[in-house]
Amino acid sequence: MLAALFGKAEKPASLEDQLAEARTLAARGENEAALAIWGPLAHQGVARAAGNVGVCFLSGLGVGRDLELAARWFTVAAEAGDPAGQRNLAASFFQGHGVAQDYDAAHAWYRRAAEAGDAEAQDMLSWMLLEGEVVAVDAREARRWAEAAAARGVASAMTRVGMIYHDALGVERDAEAAARWWAKGVEAGDADAMAMLGAANHLGQGVERDPMLAMTLLIMAKNGGSALAQTFFNAVKASLPPGFFEKAEAAAARIEQAREKPA
Repeated sequence: MLAALFGKAEKPASLEDQLAEARTLAARGENEAALAIWGPLAHQGVARAAGNVGVCFLSGLGVGRDLELAARWFTVAAEAGDPAGQRNLAASFFQGHGVAQDYDAAHAWYRRAAEAGDAEAQDMLSWMLLEGEVVAVDAREARRWAEAAAARGVASAMTRVGMIYHDALGVERDAEAAARWWAKGVEAGDADAMAMLGAANHLGQGVERDPMLAMTLLIMAKNGGSALAQTFFNAVKASLPPGFFEKAEAAAARIEQAREKPA
């Protein structure tokens, strides 16, 4: 009866509801409102909220940009086990943003985030394992992490797996496998994959030789900012019969326009 007379007390929003509301606000660009939710939660020790506060300070979203505060909040999130916080702290160490540059610490945190399932950290860890500047080169482990990231949709990881097969890094050289992985990278929008698949089509490595498709892919790669594209671009263009380059430009434009249309 009392409930009927006075009404039920409003149930406090759950943690998940608060985090969801903050995400929605941030997606709309209402960063100050999102930060007003994340801030108190971060001070209560909620790892995901702490990581998001760090992102706000890192990018100046709803608050002044402050790399040191960003790194502090990433540390709170990372030490509390948040994979995104661990990856962002790793990036802070790698770039020297708000903390002294420390590649060993970057590697350690990228690995923790990768092991926790963070796809972007898996991608970066695979790159570090191939570069060999911070940790010893381990091509087999690099492929394992790149494939894990690729399975989560990371386009650059797809391209890297293709390079691993192309360059025979810890595997036998397999031009067809390389081309298949680059094709996946192209579908996911990676410009370097477009460059490498374009070169493969020009040379007939792992795929049937197709000069028109090669040029089309290289134009798309160049438009997408791939430095690799320039390595092959002029040679492929010079090999085309008259009028083929213009046709390839038109084909690339059609594909790029189709990609830009909403699904």
